[in-house]
Amino acid sequence: MDVRLSPEQQALREAAAQLVDDLAPKSVAELDDPARAARLDTAVVASGWRELRTPDDGHRPLASAVEAAIVAEELGRGAADTPFLGPTLAAELRRRAAAPDSAAPETVLLNPGLSGLAVVEDGDAHCSGVAIDARNATSALALARNGDGYDLAVVPVPGAAPGRDLTRPIATVDRAPSERPHGAPRPLTEADIETWTALAIALTCADLVGTMRGAVRLARSYAVIRQQYGVTIGTFQSVQHMLADAYVSAEGSKSVALHAAWAADTLPAGEALDAAAVAKAYCARAARAVCETAVQVHGGIGNTWECFAHVHLRRAFLSTQLLGDVGANLDRVAAHRKLGGVHDGLR
Repeated sequence: MDVRLSPEQQALREAAAQLVDDLAPKSVAELDDPARAARLDTAVVASGWRELRTPDDGHRPLASAVEAAIVAEELGRGAADTPFLGPTLAAELRRRAAAPDSAAPETVLLNPGLSGLAVVEDGDAHCSGVAIDARNATSALALARNGDGYDLAVVPVPGAAPGRDLTRPIATVDRAPSERPHGAPRPLTEADIETWTALAIALTCADLVGTMRGAVRLARSYAVIRQQYGVTIGTFQSVQHMLADAYVSAEGSKSVALHAAWAADTLPAGEALDAAAVAKAYCARAARAVCETAVQVHGGIGNTWECFAHVHLRRAFLSTQLLGDVGANLDRVAAHRKLGGVHDGLR
């Protein structure tokens, strides 16, 4: 694996970083600014980033998982309140099922525990679950069991509302009627679901890495201006050690998340899912510590609604839950290594 970014990938990172710096929220109050959010959403649509995993003429994705992860990381760094993970994963499902692109905003439907895609059992026309990253989404993709494989099921999405994460609304779907998308002749296999899950986990890891970077930058910026006893708190050795540890955790997470993104397109399904599970266990554990450090560096103000540190922490909490937390992914790793590569991508 060559960990160096190509010139094109570096340009993609710079473009995503610039957009985030220009339009992502800089304060809690800006989360309630619909005009700013609309400009951000329009810019992301114009960039084509939500179509990175749509098929080219050879049914391969237009961009690699590494490139999708680059965008996810930068959006996470800025706590960008625009859909990316949901539409990207929906596009990947449609590509694998050879289904036509959706004409309306779309996301994916996870089971109520957020551990995998929601599944409609044989003979059941209804589906329950949680539509993630559902801002503006009118439908979500789930799975419909079909013998030994799965078809896609399209589930209508009610209005989304902010949950724990203030930047990515969710919608709860309770026994909503589902239908099969037109023109999706290819059933999805267990290997397809494993590979999709590996990509999904890799993108949540990239978001966690970006969230950590944003939290560290926020804490550092505060440490160099906040004064106590006539000096900035950034000169205190205890604060320096906290920030150094947080930076090291973020950098270590970046390495393992990059490997997971590379593996999603390169390794066999079981190995890709194993790499993603390792990365998620590492990144999720690190992200909580890093974001809590950012709150702690802010002192008393870090526990107020106006301090942006809790926005990063809330985003990290949701990304940690998506497709399994630390324990669930350690179980995936153990199962893969004990049973010789056997995984279940739906758990």
